[in-house]
Amino acid sequence: MSVISDLVATPGVIAAGEYTYRGDRFTYDGQLDYETARMASIMCRATTMAVHMETDMLKHLKTDCGCAPARGWVVRGDKVTVCVMANIFCFIDNASSSLNEVMAYLREHVAGPEEMLV
Repeated sequence: MSVISDLVATPGVIAAGEYTYRGDRFTYDGQLDYETARMASIMCRATTMAVHMETDMLKHLKTDCGCAPARGWVVRGDKVTVCVMANIFCFIDNASSSLNEVMAYLREHVAGPEEMLV
């Protein structure tokens, strides 16, 4: 099984997908319609690029924050959490999923950070 199909089979995972760093392609599986998944992949790519830029800026300022290089990010809302590791995104239902389990799976199965994102 692929990382995407493994994630979608996890209890509480709404959808999971993968996007290219160039932003021209994506794939997904789960309970999102095509247009919502397309917008989600654009949002995840844009946020990933911003997180990498910010951690690179901190690194160049000689700030030892321990966050560079960035490997991923998480945003938790009231009902849904978005998790991104490298170029894999995952939407989980907070009431029926474990963020810790999803992140542990992503850390174990998704490659480290890309040096060149574009």
